[in-house]
Amino acid sequence: MDKLKINIGSLELKNPIMTASGTFGFGEEYMDFYDVQTLGGIIVKGTTGEKREGNPAVRMCETPMGMINAVGLQNKGVDYFCSTIYPRIKNYKTNIIVNVSGSSIEEYRTVAAKVAQLENIPAIELNISCPNVKKGGMGFGTNPQMAAEVVSEVRKVYPKHLIVKLTPNVTSIAEIATAVEAVGADSLSMINTVLAMAVDAEKRKAVLSTITAGLSGPAIKPIGLRCVYQASKAVKIPIIGLGGITNATDAIEYILAGASAIQIGTQNFVNPVVGKEVIEGMKEYLDRHNIAHIWDIRGVI
Repeated sequence: MDKLKINIGSLELKNPIMTASGTFGFGEEYMDFYDVQTLGGIIVKGTTGEKREGNPAVRMCETPMGMINAVGLQNKGVDYFCSTIYPRIKNYKTNIIVNVSGSSIEEYRTVAAKVAQLENIPAIELNISCPNVKKGGMGFGTNPQMAAEVVSEVRKVYPKHLIVKLTPNVTSIAEIATAVEAVGADSLSMINTVLAMAVDAEKRKAVLSTITAGLSGPAIKPIGLRCVYQASKAVKIPIIGLGGITNATDAIEYILAGASAIQIGTQNFVNPVVGKEVIEGMKEYLDRHNIAHIWDIRGVI
């Protein structure tokens, strides 16, 4: 499997296949289906400074080509993760990466600083799609200046590999990518969910309690590919592509568009062994096309 072995900065991955935050729990939940340690990395559930209950029901619904979710970062907080979850997963033979979320710069800094103390966590993924409560709820990642500010502040307390996860709900994702690269992001992951809504015609009301929420799944793959392509032309740091990946072909498309690695999200709910299948499928693709290494096709579009 050396054809798939890659480096993303200081991160060494046995293959470029990772799982997206919020769709794979802490990895333990999928061990009954296959050995998740064969993955290049696992991005665990979004972690915040304090315990969060998340949004009220209804907060998930299926769409014809994916799902809309408004879970609202339900989690037990960073201290619980460090004391209870981390000891159970710290010896996994793959990269365990914590998705860090917050509603203020101070919360991001607090969570990042605590995770930095965990020896077997080599990286964090900074979710800057969260609403900034001090700015009226505007997402940190929708404004270049705010995005740069939160990344810059986290960089001061976090010395390891810093992945910044970008939202597609912006006019120019390349502008946001450039802004966070300039202040210390080591790599980018994109895209997060696309703002959407669902309506119940019979009840004549919105399906979800929050009315609007995040769309994921196959429907957003063309958007994800476009964002990865545009950002890859604007920055020098590696990009991890995600959004609508359901099989090895989808994953290869992201690599061709400029991604160095990929994450699989919603498809984990549909097919629990999709990660294993994508690893095997990417290897078969390289063999079939006589390609020596996955790096040889990165960004050829």
